[in-house]
Amino acid sequence: MDDSIRPVLKEMEDLMDKAIQHLKNQLIKIRAGKASPDMIDSVSVMYYGGEVPVNQVASVSVVDSRTLAISPWEKKMIPVIEKAIRDANLGINPSSDGDMVRMVVPPLTEDRRKQLVKQAKGEGEHAKVSVRTIRKDTNDELKKLQKNGVAEDAVKAAEKKVQDLTNAYTEKIDLILKEKEEQIMTV
Repeated sequence: MDDSIRPVLKEMEDLMDKAIQHLKNQLIKIRAGKASPDMIDSVSVMYYGGEVPVNQVASVSVVDSRTLAISPWEKKMIPVIEKAIRDANLGINPSSDGDMVRMVVPPLTEDRRKQLVKQAKGEGEHAKVSVRTIRKDTNDELKKLQKNGVAEDAVKAAEKKVQDLTNAYTEKIDLILKEKEEQIMTV
């Protein structure tokens, strides 16, 4: 394989790995009826004049499969954290006992589970679009290399490798989605 083709393929693989990682990060945010500290990663509070994530002003722990306990380092943060969780529109109503904020994750209804599966599939489709866009950009780059003197056979072989990688990453996305769907639909 031509030395000018290797970096193009390497960059493509790196970008596709990032698309997969982004998908995983998006799917973590879709709750499956179980309490997880990741659920509040996107929740921020005002703290000494700046917005900071809740996990930087409190410790977050899982009490049981349906309950999160948030213990702020300063008691005055309890109502601020409660309000931030309500405003984040997570579908969970927090409560406090004066020492900590508790979040009880309600069981998911069948309709809600189906909505979450649909949302997960939407995220998967975004990832597939990203992978296909990366494939197109890589193929365009290979055509430019061919115009600049790289052998046609080398470019054709590289294009086949690009398609093989695209197929492999699409299968990875499908597998990740299947696992998430099973996780959501498990009662």
